[in-house]
Amino acid sequence: MLTERGSRLQPEPMGEELDRKLGARRQAEVVASLRRMARGTGSPSVRDGNGAGQEERCDLCGTVMTPDHRHLLHLTERRILCVCESCLALRGGDAEYRPTGTRVVWLADLELPDELWATFSIPIGLAFFLRSSVTGGVVAFYPSPAGATESELDMEAWEELVRANPILASLENDAEALVVNRLAQPNEHAIAPIDECYRLVGMIKISWQGVSGGSGPEEAITGFFAELRERAQ
Repeated sequence: MLTERGSRLQPEPMGEELDRKLGARRQAEVVASLRRMARGTGSPSVRDGNGAGQEERCDLCGTVMTPDHRHLLHLTERRILCVCESCLALRGGDAEYRPTGTRVVWLADLELPDELWATFSIPIGLAFFLRSSVTGGVVAFYPSPAGATESELDMEAWEELVRANPILASLENDAEALVVNRLAQPNEHAIAPIDECYRLVGMIKISWQGVSGGSGPEEAITGFFAELRERAQ
C-alpha cells in the first residue's frame, strides 16, 4: 500500500498497514453488531433443515438463545457480543469482558447547562458517556452515518457535572452510560445499559438516507427515548 508523504509516494511500513487492516476488521465487526441490535436481533440467524423459523446463536459458543438474551461488552474492542446464560456466567468475570447493565433511570431534572455542555466539545446534541475501566476516564460517543465516534472527556468538566448531579457517581463502569438528547425540547437524559446506547447508534446508521439523513434518524431517536422513558416508569 502506498501513502503520499510530501511530494513523493513511499511504501507504507508493514506495521502501519497491519494496524489499519486490523482496525478496519474490528470496525466492520462493530458495525455488523450494531445493525443486528438495531433490528432487534442478536447473532446471525440460522434456519432449520426445513427452512422454517429463525434461531439466534451465542457469539461465543454457538448455542441457540432466547430473543431476550444478554450481552457482553469486549472492553478493549468496544464490541457487543450476544451470549447465552452459560457464557454470561462463565465469561462475565473475565478481564476482557463486562456484562452490560440492566437498569434504566430517567433523569428528568438533570442539570446540564449550555456552558458546561460546550466544554465537552461534542459537535451534535446527542451523545452517551461511560466511565471506562480501560482508559481510566470518561469517554463520550456520538452517532454518525458511519457509526459511533469516540471522544475522551476533560475530567474536570465531567466532575463538575457529577457534582451537580450526584446520581451520576453511581454509573457502573463500562456497563451503563448517561445518554443525552439535546435535539429534543425539553432536553432528555437517562442512565441506560451500554448495549442500548450502541443500539441507538445502529438505529441511526441503518435509518440514514442520502447526504442529510432524511427523517429516519429523527424518528429513530424519538422512538428510542420514548422506549427508555417507558422502561424507567
